[in-house]
Amino acid sequence: MAAFTVDIDECRSAWTDDKPHYRPEPALASAIEADVAIVGGGFTGVSTALHLARRFPERRVALLEARQLANGASGRNGGMVLNWVNGVEHDDPARARRIYDVTRSGIDLIEDTIARYHLAAGFRRDGCLEVFTDPARAAAAATQAEWLQAAGIPIRFLDSAELAATLRIEGAAGALFDPHAAQLDGVAYLRALRPVLQALGVTVYEDTPVLSVREGAECRLATPGGEVRAKAIVLATNAYTPRLGYFTGGILPLHSHVIATEPVSAARWAEVGWRGVAGFSDDLDRIAYASLTRSGPDGAGRLVFGGGSNASYGYQYGGKTTWAGPADTGFAAVEARMRRYLPGAADIRVTSRWTGPVAVTLSRVCTMGVRGEHRNVYFALGYSGHGVTLANLAGRVLTDIYSGDDVGWRDLPFYQQRLLWIPPDPMRWMGYHAYTSMTGRSPRRRL
Repeated sequence: MAAFTVDIDECRSAWTDDKPHYRPEPALASAIEADVAIVGGGFTGVSTALHLARRFPERRVALLEARQLANGASGRNGGMVLNWVNGVEHDDPARARRIYDVTRSGIDLIEDTIARYHLAAGFRRDGCLEVFTDPARAAAAATQAEWLQAAGIPIRFLDSAELAATLRIEGAAGALFDPHAAQLDGVAYLRALRPVLQALGVTVYEDTPVLSVREGAECRLATPGGEVRAKAIVLATNAYTPRLGYFTGGILPLHSHVIATEPVSAARWAEVGWRGVAGFSDDLDRIAYASLTRSGPDGAGRLVFGGGSNASYGYQYGGKTTWAGPADTGFAAVEARMRRYLPGAADIRVTSRWTGPVAVTLSRVCTMGVRGEHRNVYFALGYSGHGVTLANLAGRVLTDIYSGDDVGWRDLPFYQQRLLWIPPDPMRWMGYHAYTSMTGRSPRRRL
């Protein structure tokens, strides 16, 4: 395996590497009032602010981000924009079609937003693959593809020869191809939306962590330099939500180690065996995932790769959302998996590595809804790896719930979904590490 021989920023994701200097908005430094205060400047928070401001232009919307927009998982992910709701089985054709159509509408929403506001957001929509590394699982996937197509879902199976013509993965026996999946540069997208939000009347405060929440008919959010009094609040903090005292028994903040290569030409990637697809994931429980950016005039791009083994993921005692200590073992495991799957990339250097927090639920099903005595605390979280699509869709869902026009979402598995309980530490820490060590899998329980 190639060594890390170039300068690598341990904290910045590849999505921030090629960006110009970013100047955050000033922190909140006084007491303010708002109709809606949104906590979190990732996909969920920005999407909710956008939909609220467009639906209710007369209302005061304030967005509070602890650091900078896209600092969390929205700017530290693998870039894949996927259909489906993780944790939901596809056993009924009508229900499968309904879920696929809803998540596809979430991807359409991203694409439409980019077009509407002329955003430079590193978006490509030429499909993603689920690659099967076992012949029996590949055969089952072929049968599943027939079932999905009969249900009106345009996912098709590629045998090993067809797959190799698009993406040459060592050991692959076949793949499912979803033509409507995509890739998104979350940092570019969210930063480009900041002036759009401000033009719509949203007040954006960065470097403004919320220290505490006091619920009531009027909620109070305490920050280091001020306070927000709001008629309603939105928890758009995903893996960070337990730090505010919410969903402490429902969310496992799991860290995913990710790497990225240097940019190389499209012709070089074609030699490696990557042609005309945004990304792929494999069929293993400790899932490996990858996407290929387009960042140069000649189609040059960087491979973003994460996961692939127990070492590629980690849970830290106390549910810490920032990785503490060295992560060399995790990064080495990720690179080993990347080079095993793509041996033709052996000479392409890894130039970035970082860790991103993933909010995992025990069932893997996320939740979106409203809670509190006064029904004014809105939330969407627990995306379990499908957050790029679902968090952007959440803005529309939460705005509809806020407006009382949410009937169209009530049949979906994420609507007011009750999260399965996960015991606290030290039982959580001991259980997670014991289970993953013994099984090589991540703990989960179906609803």
